[in-house]
Amino acid sequence: MHPLLEMNNIIKCFGPVKALDGVSISLNKGEVLSLCGENGSGKSTLMKVLCGIYPHGSYEGEIIYKGKKLEPRNISDTEQLGIGIIHQELTLVKELSILENLFLGSELCKFGIMDFELMHYEAEILLKKVRLSVSPETKVGDLGVGQQQLVEIAKALSKNAKLLVLDEPTAPLTESETEILLNLVTELRDSGVSCIYISHKLSEVKNISDKICVIRDGVPIGTREAADMTTDDIVTMMVGREMKQLFPREEHDIGEVILEVKNVNAWDKANSAIPKVRNASFELRKGEILGVSGLVGAGRTELMECLYGCYQGKHEGKYFLNGQEIKTASSRDALVAGIAMVPEDRKRNGIVPIMSVGKNMSLAALDQFTSAGIVNDTLEANKVADSAKRLTVKTPNTEIPISSLSGGNQQKAILARFLMVTPSILILDEPTRGIDVGAKYEIYKLMFELVKTGLSIIMVSSELPEVLGISDRVLVMHEGIIKGNLVNENLSQEIIMNCALSEGVVA
Repeated sequence: MHPLLEMNNIIKCFGPVKALDGVSISLNKGEVLSLCGENGSGKSTLMKVLCGIYPHGSYEGEIIYKGKKLEPRNISDTEQLGIGIIHQELTLVKELSILENLFLGSELCKFGIMDFELMHYEAEILLKKVRLSVSPETKVGDLGVGQQQLVEIAKALSKNAKLLVLDEPTAPLTESETEILLNLVTELRDSGVSCIYISHKLSEVKNISDKICVIRDGVPIGTREAADMTTDDIVTMMVGREMKQLFPREEHDIGEVILEVKNVNAWDKANSAIPKVRNASFELRKGEILGVSGLVGAGRTELMECLYGCYQGKHEGKYFLNGQEIKTASSRDALVAGIAMVPEDRKRNGIVPIMSVGKNMSLAALDQFTSAGIVNDTLEANKVADSAKRLTVKTPNTEIPISSLSGGNQQKAILARFLMVTPSILILDEPTRGIDVGAKYEIYKLMFELVKTGLSIIMVSSELPEVLGISDRVLVMHEGIIKGNLVNENLSQEIIMNCALSEGVVA
């Protein structure tokens, strides 16, 4: 049996930089191949070559699809051949309905007139295939992220996709949404659709893949049967060294109470009758890493946004820093008081994509470089260079747009921004979401370096292994209520989940 797809010795350069250096993969019909590698390793670049986003002639090597040479000029060429790609950033038009999105650019017509009845019928079949029980007339903007992801897959299937590329499909999804998507990928494989799957979540990769290919710095490290690999094997191939402990815990002193949060209540931004945080109170100590855990929708981010002064809905509560009450009516107030926050969605609320790496890093500390309204460029550049070196931000220089960096390096640049204002408290909301295992390790190391200096960290995370691996103490939230305040000694995922779902409050 001939492979459905072969990519042979693919080389792709951007100026003097080799993004891909002789990468080869093959994929059979009805097979799932996972691509693993750190951010910037070339996974997405390889898929853009496959799908015609980087057209034939802009790279070296050959692509064989269904036994024939594939030389795509654009993405339309590959879509017509049954190759679909679901990007990490969704491409749906949120103001249009599901139906309109499914057939945008490929409308079904009868006698030159769009046949809405036929499109509605076909849309219902497609939505049933992806297990999405909503009307085709529903506006995409009214759907959750997980449902939008399923619409993207339905759109690819509408073009009779025989090969589906999924680039970080579960990064923004809840646990239940992730399960639905992974079950769908399994069903598609069983029906003969082949999938190339890209994810940093190695447990998913291990469970769903037939084969795993690892790329490091654009160079192929190897392809092996998934059944013959452990997650440790994958990590070692990805980073080029053994990581015996993903969470590099280091001893550090925990001091007196530095922050008291009392009786915080917050209501939904759109409907002030719906509570999001209910009478939440907690303390934070100097040099402590306080983990905040709970299911999605538990009110974790809303509580942190209230403290940081950026929550857009109605809210109330009292905050005491070093025994003195502080008012945080805005994030500027919080920064002046010594509280900084790295947001959950770095692309929407963290980076300024069109600005340089350096300008993004210095954004919160401009007053340090400004005199009489004029920025001292030399002073700013020196501070940026020092911060980039300290946080190991991997960039050719700090003048390039921050959007050109990998997710992990963008995250480190945002961290550098808020560390420039020398806060006493740093809030990290999902600090390692969507970044690779090597970058995660570096961020964990940095967190322990920071708390050793006396800085206190509040870390919100949906990943329980991360919460258990990093935190000194864990707050457990459920439906806006702090259900538990647990010292991280002999804690387990089961204890945290039972605490979240219990009737009472655990001290």
